[in-house]
Amino acid sequence: MSEQSSQVATPASLEGDLLDPYEKLVTIEILGQRIEVPEKNRLLRCFQYLSLKTISYGDFCWNGECTNCQIWYHQKGQTEADDRPGLACRMEVTEEMVITKLNSFIQLEGINK
Repeated sequence: MSEQSSQVATPASLEGDLLDPYEKLVTIEILGQRIEVPEKNRLLRCFQYLSLKTISYGDFCWNGECTNCQIWYHQKGQTEADDRPGLACRMEVTEEMVITKLNSFIQLEGINK
């Protein structure tokens, strides 16, 4: 996905129905690609913002029980040696978060699919 294509036009229904209110997009890195996603949202919702169909119809419980949304991440300034696991449905996105690995259930159009 290029820098230009990361500027996703989000349907109004997605913003009103699925996402928590936000004022701006924040930049994160997913598998080496810098992407903008809505602040103040759970990471799994941000994935849905990026790839509506694959995440909406994916095999996720949305409450942390299935672990299908597990990711490995670190913060800016750290390395992959500092990676820690997390569940995207339980984590709020943070500016400059670096996601180095996604569970195989997480298929994001233009990123790993």
